[in-house]
Amino acid sequence: MAAEQTTNARDRLLHAAAALMDASGERALSTRAVCERAGVSAPTLYHHFGSKQGLIDAVIGHGFSQYVGAATPIDQLGDALEAVRAGWDGHVSFGLEHPRFYTLLYGHLEPGVPCAITAPATERLTTLLQAVARTGRLTADPGDAARQLHAANVGVTLTLIGQPPEEVDLALSARVREAAIAGVTTGAERPGRDVAAAAAQLRSALDDGSPLTPGETLLMRELLARVEAAG
Repeated sequence: MAAEQTTNARDRLLHAAAALMDASGERALSTRAVCERAGVSAPTLYHHFGSKQGLIDAVIGHGFSQYVGAATPIDQLGDALEAVRAGWDGHVSFGLEHPRFYTLLYGHLEPGVPCAITAPATERLTTLLQAVARTGRLTADPGDAARQLHAANVGVTLTLIGQPPEEVDLALSARVREAAIAGVTTGAERPGRDVAAAAAQLRSALDDGSPLTPGETLLMRELLARVEAAG
């Protein structure tokens, strides 16, 4: 029973802090208000999170994990490229629905330190792009392409958050999305692009198993990477 009460207290603190942060932002958050809303004492908060910042970090991590966890499992998706588009639109919608939370997540990064909280979303995008590469439609390394698309997705979301509600231009998001996707897939008129796509497809196929020796596979990957870059 004690363990159940402890778990419930932690969850209540997370939900209380999330609601207050969503309404007023991080700077207006007080441990007293969180404790009152959650119906617990201050020592309980410090027991679970150590400090106010620990609570904030936990709320951000919990909130984003809920967003990623709600996504459709990759093996249940249809066309991978359409899934990339749907993921982009879902990301923008999430940011517009939770602007304070989103700007906390992407506006408080430590220089030189990758964000561990958003890593699952980037990994999911990389997996989708690996599937695109297997169809011969990707012209870049899936990891590099994922970083490019994620950077563009975050940039356009922050831009839209900064617009007055009545002026939010979702068409801007669609234009940036298509431009970003065109930059890493076949279809654009550019010499060598089909060759780059074929190289990306073959390099992705090597991830599923190779008849070559480890040394030969490594050399092949390096050569294919050069072909992709030249395309």
